[in-house]
Amino acid sequence: AEIAALCLRRVAGAISEPDDWGWEARTGARGVIYAAGDVGLASHIRFHRSPVRVGVEALRRGCRIVTDVRMVEVALDRARCSGFRCDVSCAIAAPSVAEEARRQNIARAAIAMRLAAPQLDGGIAVIGNAPTALLALLDLIDSGATRPALIIGMPVGFVAAAESKQELLSRQIPAISILGSRGGSAVAAAALNALLRLAAAPATP
Repeated sequence: AEIAALCLRRVAGAISEPDDWGWEARTGARGVIYAAGDVGLASHIRFHRSPVRVGVEALRRGCRIVTDVRMVEVALDRARCSGFRCDVSCAIAAPSVAEEARRQNIARAAIAMRLAAPQLDGGIAVIGNAPTALLALLDLIDSGATRPALIIGMPVGFVAAAESKQELLSRQIPAISILGSRGGSAVAAAALNALLRLAAAPATP
């Protein structure tokens, strides 16, 4: 705990935070930067349509949390999720998902997100690996099939990752994202874990 606190203080001292970030956004961003070990992320993190407030409220209601891959799922603070009665699910490893992905010749992550759509109304989607999952989710939102309270969209890579995040930020839905190719399971999970800490122990600046 002492090491983590020291790291967060050093992150705070090393980055320049935008003036329009509130205290909650600063807390979330510092957690993401700490997880990535990259202070250069500060200028690339985006908070769209009050996502911290919306995410904290959803967690306190006991919302469903859906992740794109198991790496994100296992990195979440499950004790705090359980404390808020937030169920966490990831369908990508389900045999039916693999079978359907082969049948349709599309990515498993996209099929998994389609399968999770009925559970995501009012919930939180945490995407840290697969741009295909984020694009599939945006298609579901556009069609009216689901409406998450918040999307943490941080897929990583050089094919469709940056484009999928730009598409996310063009929607009228609360989101936390990182511009460009950077992101990943650890930083996406860190963003959700920061919201869990805020929901469990709200503080004032």
